[in-house]
Amino acid sequence: MNKLILATHNAHKLEEVRAILAPLGVQVLGAADVGLKDVAETGTSFQENALLKARAAYEQVKMPVLADDSGLCIAALDGRPGIYSARFATEHGGYPAVFDEIWKQMGNNPDRTAYFICCMALVTGDRIDDYHLFTGKMSGKIDDHASGTHLFGYDPIFIPDGYTQTCGVLEPIVKNKISHRAKALSALVTYLGQA
Repeated sequence: MNKLILATHNAHKLEEVRAILAPLGVQVLGAADVGLKDVAETGTSFQENALLKARAAYEQVKMPVLADDSGLCIAALDGRPGIYSARFATEHGGYPAVFDEIWKQMGNNPDRTAYFICCMALVTGDRIDDYHLFTGKMSGKIDDHASGTHLFGYDPIFIPDGYTQTCGVLEPIVKNKISHRAKALSALVTYLGQA
């Protein structure tokens, strides 16, 4: 495989995937490069949503497509916001306003554990089984205040296991080595190296 479509309009995500796959000689094009239309995420799991987006994109371009779905799962909220992480933020005023809603819903629950998860789906053909799933997880806890200047999503309130600072404080070069997306991409790279 020497060319791959990443079904995203997120420039940051596109650059990250390009950098990671470049050593394998894989050219990565974004949704805008090939005119991909957005797809409604109607699945009930991260895997379903990633696969749904990848299959829909493959139907449009008829070449290998990678799509992902990710979110934040908080133990004290029974795994919410989960697959609705982006929607939850939008419904509560976006970032950082949504942090107050998270803390409010968590209340005094002593269980602050949470994790980010990313599922990537690679679709390579028309057959129903022409796909592979790669999942990465970053475990940690929800801090009781926001911190940092890297204001991406829920990062300012999430402290990864093994660290004392939020992802909002950690330098991107550090976060990109331990993140849920980095772990999913690592599994993808291993697969592509063996394929």
